[in-house]
Amino acid sequence: MGVAITALRQSVVLGTTVLRRRMLVSLEIPNRDRAYAWVLAWMASQQGQAALAATANTSTKAGKRGLLARIAALPTRSHQLSVETRVQQHTNGSASIGFDLVAGPGTHWFRYRGAWMQVRRERDTKSMQLTTGTPWETVTFTTLSRDRELFAELLAEARDAALREQEGKLVLYTAWGTEWRPFGLPRRKRPVSSVVLADGVAERIERDVDAFLKRRKWYAERGIPYRRGYLLHGPPGSGKSSFIQALAGSLNYDICLLNLSERGLGDDKLNHLLSNAVERSIVLIEDIDAAFNKRVQTSEDGYQSSVTFSGFLNALDGVASGEERIVFMTTNHLDRLDPALIRPGRVDLLELIDDARPTQARRLFTRFYGGEGSADDALELERLAITLERIVGEEQKSGRRVSMAALQGLFIRSSPAEAVEKCVELFVRH
Repeated sequence: MGVAITALRQSVVLGTTVLRRRMLVSLEIPNRDRAYAWVLAWMASQQGQAALAATANTSTKAGKRGLLARIAALPTRSHQLSVETRVQQHTNGSASIGFDLVAGPGTHWFRYRGAWMQVRRERDTKSMQLTTGTPWETVTFTTLSRDRELFAELLAEARDAALREQEGKLVLYTAWGTEWRPFGLPRRKRPVSSVVLADGVAERIERDVDAFLKRRKWYAERGIPYRRGYLLHGPPGSGKSSFIQALAGSLNYDICLLNLSERGLGDDKLNHLLSNAVERSIVLIEDIDAAFNKRVQTSEDGYQSSVTFSGFLNALDGVASGEERIVFMTTNHLDRLDPALIRPGRVDLLELIDDARPTQARRLFTRFYGGEGSADDALELERLAITLERIVGEEQKSGRRVSMAALQGLFIRSSPAEAVEKCVELFVRH
């Protein structure tokens, strides 16, 4: 009799377990999937919006009485939180830092469109990603089987929120192991016209890039690898990096910033990164002259990378190098570069981005101070602009030069008349 009762109990437990499994459905999202970051960010935004609604209008007695009810109605029940720090770099060099509280490792309850979901975030501390050193993680959503269609809606909503955040903005990616990951928040795009270069320089580069993008079929028909390399050279503060950022924005491209001095970066990993750059992106390698000294790469602190000069050249245009790629490199010292690096096929367009020229300084001055005031003010600005152009020309003839960055800094903090009066102090002899 006892054996029969025990068997019956086991049968009931097994049946209940099977029934539960049939009633529930789970969705697992690993952190190697792009949706992982989207979902966590979306959950954080949902919780933040709900918390804002819960604390609104608490100045009145009615608002205070309803506060607990609104808090109870929050869509997320999270007692285990993690912090994610946001750093946004502004064009003037300053940075804004913010914090998001997201669901941490553990179990949470989430209400979505009337349906309760269990959200479990698990972290495997015993297993790390070899390339990044970060632990593997998964987020698992569980709900009733009848609500399984909500998973697709939730993922689509999280994806659309992420795309809206990036819409009209420039995303900067950096190498993280063997993959590219967004760095900081998306940045506001700036027009190409906001970077004042010497006459014709910006137009030449834009025409070349535009022609390249329109000739994919032409390259394929002739068996030519579909990639293009650009090298912008000139003194610091001349606008090389700013122009590349503006150009990427005008093309609706993002930027993959590659640091050749990164520890752990070898020839194989470099080739993999260049061959798998983010779609519709420009690969940017800055200060290429500092990367290799006598064909050996050394960082500022003396660390010697495992990237070899020959490995770098092969990654640019070797047999195993990727296609459908635009690479921009910058240097302050063209004469320090090995001729093998700047030959056609690796560098297809070489362009000088120089210190301020007279007409260039005048256009920058007009951009900063023009467009406001009366007709008399406009005449005075024109007179000052002509004076500035003359000063820059005279100083240039005497062997003294000034960077565009120095002029911009002066214009930001000075009135038009003060800027013209003080600009002579910025010139240095080359």
